[in-house]
Amino acid sequence: MKILLTGANGYIGMRLLPVLVELGHDVTCVVRESRRFELNPEILKKISIVDFDFLHSEKANTVFDKSQFDVAYYLIHSLKDSFEMLEELETVSVNCFIQVARLTKVKQIIYLGGISNDNALSKHLSARRIVKNCLLKSGISYTIFEAGIIVGSGSASFEIIRDLVEKLPIMITPLWIKSRCQPIAIRNVIYYLQESILNESVLNKTFEIGGPDVLSYKEMMLLFAEARGYKRYIFTLPLVSPAMSANWLFFVTSTNFTLARQLVASLKNDSICRDNSIHKLIPQHLIHYKEAIELAFQRITQNMVVSSWKDASSSALNHLDINDYIEVPTHGCFRDRKWLEINSEDSGEIADRFFGIGGVNGWYYADILWRMRGGIDQLFGGVGLQRGRRNESELKPGDTLDFWRVILADRKNSRLLLFSEMKMPGEAWLEFAIIKLKNRTILKQTATFRPKGILGRNYWYAMLPFHFFIFKNMIKKIAGKI
Repeated sequence: MKILLTGANGYIGMRLLPVLVELGHDVTCVVRESRRFELNPEILKKISIVDFDFLHSEKANTVFDKSQFDVAYYLIHSLKDSFEMLEELETVSVNCFIQVARLTKVKQIIYLGGISNDNALSKHLSARRIVKNCLLKSGISYTIFEAGIIVGSGSASFEIIRDLVEKLPIMITPLWIKSRCQPIAIRNVIYYLQESILNESVLNKTFEIGGPDVLSYKEMMLLFAEARGYKRYIFTLPLVSPAMSANWLFFVTSTNFTLARQLVASLKNDSICRDNSIHKLIPQHLIHYKEAIELAFQRITQNMVVSSWKDASSSALNHLDINDYIEVPTHGCFRDRKWLEINSEDSGEIADRFFGIGGVNGWYYADILWRMRGGIDQLFGGVGLQRGRRNESELKPGDTLDFWRVILADRKNSRLLLFSEMKMPGEAWLEFAIIKLKNRTILKQTATFRPKGILGRNYWYAMLPFHFFIFKNMIKKIAGKI
């Protein structure tokens, strides 16, 4: 199936893309700037990329003149662009998309918007309804999904709730915290999107999608805290205005001010499904909110393809290369990234060094500090460095490596990924990889830490001086530069 995926570098698009590729579809991604479109190299080989901005319809005929698609996903939202011009921008964008869909003879449009079944809507939800109405009048077969909060690491609402819960033991909140919604796990959303492709039972229909729980925003934050092991206290203050709420989110969380205004304005509306007919047409196990949080915080962020493959009673996807789908999380994480250019002829010897790290071989730099950290770990009930490694030169997934666990040991692609089993207020990964570019070969070393609460953030900052010279010199030693 030939598929046009707009908003491919957005939150939903980045998770839907590898699923479509693994299902065997021929996918063309549309992004504003392809140079900012970062993907696994193996995925990049299997797709086409088009640079195009749907706010500039005059270029559509030139860009898409010779293209033809069966299905087109509309996953574009102007949420971060402008508060005052939101409805206008959404209208221009969707009309340009319809123009492209007609030009390329698209048979079905699939759109994911927000639940907008209230009469008094915010600008954000009103703009989503405008998009929906334009698609309904386009004359092209459509399938429209409307969701409330999508639960998954990286979604705007999820990360805002995470920021609030992790940073604030006590919260004084506005009245909108009592509004109710029906959060849905990202895995459930992706499944609806993939299963609707030219599915006659869902053509020319609109569906509201949500999970099995109806919760207030206060209940969501308290359940989030419970899932992460925090004790939090939340009090409501009626005098807090929407403008004050937006400023509060801007200063306390990592969101930008425009997005904060959009979200706060939408929170006054309940986001509850009134129609559940999709359950019979595309049946699936709907994940409860607390379970969805736990899935979002899995040690390794796995693509939905791998999740559905593992959960299936019979798998047609057992040819998967797991290296394509195991990725270290990025949202809400601190990272120390180092890279060095190396000679391509030396890449085998350099890979041998990092595949031989730990155990009797040591950690190549400041071994005494590594031993001290192992001793501290044992004092707090951890495993320390006493486990060593199973084999001096060979590593396999699942092996112990001092106080690390081997997640991925891919000799073919020169990639080693370790997960820390030290006692610490968070989760940590250490990755080594050799990247072969057109004219250069790069050794990359990445330490990633996902903090748990304020203690975790303070731990990272306390370790920064040690990280600075340990990781800086460790990569040089592995590369043979010192």
